[in-house]
Formats: sequence, structure tokens, C-alpha cells
Amino acid sequence: MFPELNNLLNTTPDRAEQGKLTLLCDAKTDGSFLVHHFLSFYLKANCKVCFVALIQSFSHYNIVGQKLVNIVELRGAVPSTWVTQGVSLTAARECGQLVFLEGLKSSVDVFFRAQAAPHPLQFLREADAGNLQPLYEFVREALKPVGDGQAAWRCPVLLVDDLSVLLSLGLGAVAVLDFVHYCRVAVCWERKGNIVALVHDSGDAEDEENDILLNGLSHQSHLILRAEGLATGFCRDVHGQLRVLWRTPSQPAAQRDRSLTYQYKIQDKSVSFFAKGMSPAVL
Repeated sequence: MFPELNNLLNTTPDRAEQGKLTLLCDAKTDGSFLVHHFLSFYLKANCKVCFVALIQSFSHYNIVGQKLVNIVELRGAVPSTWVTQGVSLTAARECGQLVFLEGLKSSVDVFFRAQAAPHPLQFLREADAGNLQPLYEFVREALKPVGDGQAAWRCPVLLVDDLSVLLSLGLGAVAVLDFVHYCRVAVCWERKGNIVALVHDSGDAEDEENDILLNGLSHQSHLILRAEGLATGFCRDVHGQLRVLWRTPSQPAAQRDRSLTYQYKIQDKSVSFFAKGMSPAVL
């Protein structure tokens, strides 16, 4: 995870909120660094995580997770010693903290292997793609409360990378929104957990399905992080800007929204954030 982003959001793994829907959005840039941040964040927070990964392989997320900087202090060390630690997705999966659905690999199983039970991505084989109930049942089963004698996790978390892929596979925006709604009921309301989902903003005015999905999720979200490319084009020292919008859906719009905008630079093991026009390269 990125400590600077935690500072901007005024949170830490020890103080992670519950019952929230966080929408990640990217436009004319790659917002996957936000997915890696929240995956690492919730694993560090000792949450049970169900990760529906439709873009990259398990090894990709695992390698990035181990590289991310997480600065911790070694207690008892004299003088104070600080070290950097990443997260191991392999270890998290082996201990039962992480349930990982690898979309790239699972799609092969759907088409070429017999299934005793409906596969979470069963809609890939259906002529009328629109039924995400098997995927919902997979999420609900993965995040069900643990029994006696098993590790007790802090709260359940559903992470999806990314929902736009479902539209590309033939699903309609309404079907995807229904899936998110049922997941919110099961994860956020019944079990006081969180949902984090990435959606691409194609910027295409003719892509009505993507607009419906993005607008529908925006109205339901408590926190929106929108990564955008620079209007001026490529810059070596500033890779884009991040708009952060805090929302309280139950209140009138004039009272519920608060937003800030930062620019950022992606580095090898972290991301640095700064106010617009305050890049060290500019100063």
C-alpha cells in the first residue's frame, strides 16, 4: 500500500472503516495502482478478502504486492529501526485470508472442462449472457463468517478488477449493477464489510452501457477515487492527477460531497502525491 495515499484519505489499516463502497475510476490513464493499494491495505488490516481479478494473473498481483513499500518500526530496537514490508498473496491465500478468482485462468476451465457445479463465470457459456448469480454465490460463500476453530478476520472485503470487463464480455450495465447491489447487501450491510471496484471511463459518448454503470456506482459510493491523465499529455515527473470525492449517499448533495485533487508520480515501489503545480520538477 502507499502511505502517502493513506495520509490523503486520513486512514490506516488499524482504522479501516466498515460498510463502505469505494469506486475506483481511471480515464486516459492506468488506475491499477489503486487496486494494488487497496488489496495490500485490507490484507494489512487483517480483513478477509475475496478478489475477483478479471485483468491480470495471480502472479502479477503477488509480485506487485511484495514490492509495495509499507514502512514499519521494529519495536524494541535501539536505536529505532524502520524497515519496508510488502504483502505476500501466496501466504494470504494459504492461510485462508485471501480468496482469489483468477478470471484469465478460470475462463479456460469454463469452456474446456466439465463442471460439477455452476462456475462463477458460467455466463461466458450462456447464449444470453446476463446471469451473474453464480459469481454472487461465489462471493457470498468466500466471505461467509468463519466457524469455530478458524482464524477470525476483522471484516470481509470484496475487491473487483475490473467491472468494465464484464461489459466487454457481453453483460449489460443493469446486470452488473444488480450484481453489485446484491453484493452490497451481503457484504456491506449484513456483514459490515467493504467493496472496492474499478471501472474504466472510456470517455466515449456513444458507450452508453459504460456510462450507466459508472453513474450508477457513483451514486452508491461513499468514496470515489478517479485517476486521470494530464490534459497536456505525457510528463516525466507528473504521471496524472487523482480526484478524491467523499460522499454520504443518504444526505442531500449539497451536504454530502467533499472533494480534493492531487497530482501523482508512480515510482518503482510507491506513489508520491502533491498539490497541483507543486511537483518538485516544477519548483
